[in-house]
Amino acid sequence: MRLHRLDITAFGPFGASQSVDFDDLSAAGLFLLHGPTGAGKTSVLDAVCYALYGSVPGARQGSGQGMTLRSDHAAPGTRTEVRLELTVAGRRLEITRQPPWERLKLRGKGTTVDKAQTWLREYDPTTRAWKDLSRSHQEIGEEITQLLGMSREQFCQVVLLPQGDFARFLRADAEARGKLLGRLFDTRRFAEVEKRLAERRRATEAQVREGDAALLADAHRMQQAAGDIMELPELAPGEPGLAEAVLEAAAVARATARELLTIADRRLTAAESARAATGRELAEARELDRLQRRFAEARERAARLAERSDAHRAAQERMERARKAEAVAPALELRDVADSEHRRAAAAEARARALLPQALADAGAAPLAAAARRAAEELGGLESARRAERRLAALVEERAGLDRQERADEEVRQEAETWLADWETVRTGLQSRVDSAQEAATRAEQLAVQRDPARRRLTAARQRDRLTDDTEAARQRALAAAEDAVEARAHWLDLKEQRLHGIAAELAANLTDGTPCAVCGATQHPAPARKTAGHVDREAEERALTAYQTADELRAQAERHLGTVREALAAATAEAGDTPTAQLAEAAEELEGAYTRARATASGLHAAQEELRRAEGEREQRVAAQQQAAVRSASRVAGRDRLEREQALLEEELTLARGAAESVTARAAQLERRAALLTDAADTARAAEDTAQRLKDADARLADAAFRAGFDTPADAAAALLDDTAHRELQRRLDAWQTEDAAVRAVLAEADTADAARRPPADLTAAEQAAADADRRLREASSARDAADRCRAELDRLSAHAATSVRRLAPLREEYTRVARLASLAAGTSADNERRMRLESYVLAARLEQVAAAATARLLRMSAGRYTLVHSDDRSGRGRSGLGLHVVDAWTGRERDTATLSGGETFFASLALALGLADVVTDEAGGVRLDTLFIDEGFGSLDDQTLDEVLDVLDALRERDRSVGIVSHVPDLRRRIHAQLEVVKGRSGSVLRQRGAG
Repeated sequence: MRLHRLDITAFGPFGASQSVDFDDLSAAGLFLLHGPTGAGKTSVLDAVCYALYGSVPGARQGSGQGMTLRSDHAAPGTRTEVRLELTVAGRRLEITRQPPWERLKLRGKGTTVDKAQTWLREYDPTTRAWKDLSRSHQEIGEEITQLLGMSREQFCQVVLLPQGDFARFLRADAEARGKLLGRLFDTRRFAEVEKRLAERRRATEAQVREGDAALLADAHRMQQAAGDIMELPELAPGEPGLAEAVLEAAAVARATARELLTIADRRLTAAESARAATGRELAEARELDRLQRRFAEARERAARLAERSDAHRAAQERMERARKAEAVAPALELRDVADSEHRRAAAAEARARALLPQALADAGAAPLAAAARRAAEELGGLESARRAERRLAALVEERAGLDRQERADEEVRQEAETWLADWETVRTGLQSRVDSAQEAATRAEQLAVQRDPARRRLTAARQRDRLTDDTEAARQRALAAAEDAVEARAHWLDLKEQRLHGIAAELAANLTDGTPCAVCGATQHPAPARKTAGHVDREAEERALTAYQTADELRAQAERHLGTVREALAAATAEAGDTPTAQLAEAAEELEGAYTRARATASGLHAAQEELRRAEGEREQRVAAQQQAAVRSASRVAGRDRLEREQALLEEELTLARGAAESVTARAAQLERRAALLTDAADTARAAEDTAQRLKDADARLADAAFRAGFDTPADAAAALLDDTAHRELQRRLDAWQTEDAAVRAVLAEADTADAARRPPADLTAAEQAAADADRRLREASSARDAADRCRAELDRLSAHAATSVRRLAPLREEYTRVARLASLAAGTSADNERRMRLESYVLAARLEQVAAAATARLLRMSAGRYTLVHSDDRSGRGRSGLGLHVVDAWTGRERDTATLSGGETFFASLALALGLADVVTDEAGGVRLDTLFIDEGFGSLDDQTLDEVLDVLDALRERDRSVGIVSHVPDLRRRIHAQLEVVKGRSGSVLRQRGAG
């Protein structure tokens, strides 16, 4: 498919009529579609898609499409129209489409909607005129789809290459890749096979499960009746071997049930006798054991009380002393508080006195306070000296600043003088560089005009040489195809004639006595014709006809191809002329070399001009700096004299104020510290004297309270005190001892208990165990006898019903097994399917492998041999297997996920994937030739070297006589690609500006 011309009117952002000459743009193989954002670059591609399929790409479709396609800038009386002229399958066609249009009524007010219109015309090279083919939307859509061999979704994916979609495809999981590949390669028929097999499996499975469910219901009823003597296999309805397992388990259970019934009768009689004897023995043993344990426990409790008697008396004495000490507790608390306060005050006083001079270390609180006041008064008199000291520091810094400025200005003057001495030499050299670069730029412009025509003639000459050989090969193939078609037609006519001669025998083969003849109507057939050796039947004739039609189609294709090659050869010869290719190549190479050298020299023009401007500006700056430094130096002389006089006066004043200290600030710090230490020492001395008196008073009150309570010393009273927890615990122990003693005395006084204690110990455990065993055996024996009788009768009845069900289900189970195996294999759940791949996934995996191989051929060149795309059958997580896509890095030799590629690497990997997919889908569609491709955006993420390699790959598409349109904002592409279609937007709508390769 090759695009020739596109006319757009009132479509999208284009208010007026616009035309695109694709033949002119495609002459160089690569052309660029560029323009600002929102100008309408994508609308050009939408117009191509709309002309072919009557709708725009999926993401930009909407309801009421005809209204949304119309330009808002269009004049009210201008109808929206798209006309596309193209060549496909050797036929030159013209498609015109007008979407529905809401216009003003010709009469009256309001609007009316004109229906959509479509025209299809074909160019007849014999008459050199266009002829109408159809005006039907449906017929035209079917004709175009059949000629292109692909749906609109496939066309948008392989002709209008959407780079963003393929970047997502590159990083997508298996499910997302499966959806895209399924749309492109139309694997619905394989999915339909899976669906039909699954439906048939479900139908037969439902029937088998229904029968198996009934059989399992009988089996579970038998198991419920039989209990533990019957074991059922863990099989679900529909699994093989279910019927045999159920019947076998039922037979074993019936035999076991009869044996268990006989055994259960004997066990029941023996269990009844044993139960009566053990019941009497258990009652006697329980009573004796109770009395003996009661007496033993009382004796043990009495012994423990005797052991704790001394501790009980000590606890009583301890409780009495604690009650006396409670009267001394308030005095103890007051004394502890006074002691703590005195200790803290004494420690603070010691710390404060340790910081004082030795002469004041033993002074009282009053002398210390007087000394602190004198230090504070002296400190107040130093404020004026502090201000003088700060001013002196500022003067010193100011003089130092003047000295620094003087040195800096001197350096500026010397540096400027040195630089200006070489100025004339520098200026002359820079001006010479500018003049040389300007001459080279003029020479490069002249060579550029000569270079492009030479390159086009060379390309055409190479194409002319190649097409000369292709034309002869195409002619030979056309002759051979014509001969094959003639031979196939003759063979078909011969077979048809032979079949007509033997048609009577073919009709006679269907005659039956008593049935009317299809020819004469007779019911008797005494001598029907017989087939002779070499008889030709209908199938043989139809095979010959099919072979002839195939050969004739191949002949037509070969002739169309021959015409296409001849047209291309004529065009290439017209462009290149008769000059030999080697001569044109030599001339083009000389021009290219001269052009490259001139461009290299001219590229330094801007840098030389900039360097000259910078040098002139620097000269002006250095002259100005030299003059300013001299002015500043003269103004600093007077300021330095004034600072020296003020500094002398301040130093005299400060010498008196600071005394022996290094500075006034140091003297002030000494006085501040002395006053603070004296004040702190006076305060702590007064606090220590107060707390000492309070402690003495607290000791006197505590001694008096301890004597009145009966203690020798206050320390004895403090030791006798109990806290609340200890007091409660001691009282609880006294009460518990008294209660226990009374209870033990009461038990030991009972007569029955004392008598039982003199008898031998009772073996209660043995008696209870014997009685429990006898009772259990009796219940088990009775239940087992009844259950065995019921089980035997129920198993006989259910076994007969299950056998009848098994015979009825046998044929249906065989059919289900066969269908289920096929369905599981196709759905990827069978063990025979090692990869667990569905039938549709298997087909898509094969297509993806083809795509990866086709993409790798270009990716290797784009990535300078570094990256290779490989297909993987491995399962990813819970997703489907067979649709993995990895990249092999030749630098590391490792295979990694495509999501690890950088932005630029992702772009050229997705571009290679898109081109590879275009080739595979083209072959899948029947080998339809795609001569025009569009690539939408993505080039901005590439560096210069990678961009050159990608453009080389795209330029190589011309080897298959393709032209590639690049849609991009990248400015560098406008310098590299000369054939351009620019979209310019404005207030009245966008317009197209075209510049061909020349």
